[in-house]
Amino acid sequence: MTITVCDEEFILIKERALFLPEKQLLVISDLHLGKSAHFRRAGLQVPSTVAQSDLQRLSLIIERYAPQTLLINGDMFHHQLNSDVDDFSRWKSYYRNLEFILVKGNHDRLADKHYQDLGIHVYEPSYCTDKLCFIHDSTACKEETLYPISGHIHPGVTIIGKAKQRLRFPCFYFGKEYAILPAFSAFTGLFNIKPNKGEDVYAITPTKVLKV
Repeated sequence: MTITVCDEEFILIKERALFLPEKQLLVISDLHLGKSAHFRRAGLQVPSTVAQSDLQRLSLIIERYAPQTLLINGDMFHHQLNSDVDDFSRWKSYYRNLEFILVKGNHDRLADKHYQDLGIHVYEPSYCTDKLCFIHDSTACKEETLYPISGHIHPGVTIIGKAKQRLRFPCFYFGKEYAILPAFSAFTGLFNIKPNKGEDVYAITPTKVLKV
């Protein structure tokens, strides 16, 4: 689905990503690499394939849109180094011509050297264009003239079906003052968004993105 925000074309991708064709910029949020390994360390039986599956989905998007830059809008890594970070390093080696940018989130706690070794350009607290402020938590944005685009809360929306069944989906939220991107990782919960009048929510269903 294509929409216009701040006079810019945004492509809302059903794999939970945002593409700005004019800037050749692909944006995702809340990748949470290492979260499954972190839980396994704590003794919880979480499949080891969670990170690999998310990276495979990201590969498909990169191949489809051929961006120049991939921007991860916070929570790229979940706490410390672990096997999922090693998987990412191997995966990234296939994309030597792609610039990787991370806007630090609350879970991004690796040492600066680790980001440098991985070839990731780190911005804190935000990465800004002429009209947009990419920041993990919109409440922290100090750039009053820019439109904040955040992540952090893993937005979701509930849709009531024809048979009155309640279905929950991840979503994109575009309010008057800021936007929130869906969590890219499949291994996250959802925080239900209740939009006010004049605010737009786009549900991400298994087959398409639709305005609700």
